[in-house]
Amino acid sequence: MAVKHPKTSVVTKNISSEIVIDVKNLSKKFGKFEAVKNISFQVKRGQIFAFLGPNGAGKSTTIKMLTTLLDPTSGSLSVDGLDVVKNQAAVRNIFGIVFQDPSLDDELTALENMHFHGAMYGVDKSTRKTRTEYLLKYVDLWDRRNDLVKTFSGGMKRRLEIARGLLHHPQILYLDEPTLGLDPQTRNNMWEHIKKLNETEKMTVFFTTHYMEEAQRVADIVAVIDHGKILTIGTPKQLMTETKTDNLEAAFLKLTGTKLRVEEAASGMRQMARMWGRR
Repeated sequence: MAVKHPKTSVVTKNISSEIVIDVKNLSKKFGKFEAVKNISFQVKRGQIFAFLGPNGAGKSTTIKMLTTLLDPTSGSLSVDGLDVVKNQAAVRNIFGIVFQDPSLDDELTALENMHFHGAMYGVDKSTRKTRTEYLLKYVDLWDRRNDLVKTFSGGMKRRLEIARGLLHHPQILYLDEPTLGLDPQTRNNMWEHIKKLNETEKMTVFFTTHYMEEAQRVADIVAVIDHGKILTIGTPKQLMTETKTDNLEAAFLKLTGTKLRVEEAASGMRQMARMWGRR
């Protein structure tokens, strides 16, 4: 049975613009170490954008700057026409984020996790109730809404995190290694949910992954970053043509000389607390 989309009021600053993420000459230093080195890129509204690079390439640092967890050393970031550094609270209402590491409260039910998140983002009770039902049905978890999260499988938790990240109706969904540790079937099912949401919600998706076949199959645009610098940006097909390879993994290896390793998961709950502690 089709799930009816609830009517939702969305306020945007720059909805007519084709560009929703605009990064110019962005750098980040930690003491003498430069993690991100003068990178520039744009993401169009409604695109699925993949950020690929080995451990230490600068991916997570860039996402942390985009999501207000870190301030840049130099350069600029704008999201939907808003300066990310100057308008942190407004920018946080534009995006949802799913961290590598689970950030759910296992001792709460799925419904309680959703309502707590909505309250934290200031979503009114009526909208929160309607939107929660819609999203939990969308990710096939409505029948488990009153069950404790600690009884969920890894795939169910990931789906719940995605639903939670969408509760305040973000224009952008950031996914940091969203399928890390999931079996292939669950990964495929989750990407089907994300692609459906991208199409029906007209939502921009910005993700990192170490599964090359995911990026090749799902992403509209891929940016390859290594040692803090963006090496190339293009469609998967363009990157394979550029490197004269027949798959994205081979193209990546040719561009970086490095196999993509699994990222070490960082605590999503800790990062979420840091984000809200800076409001």
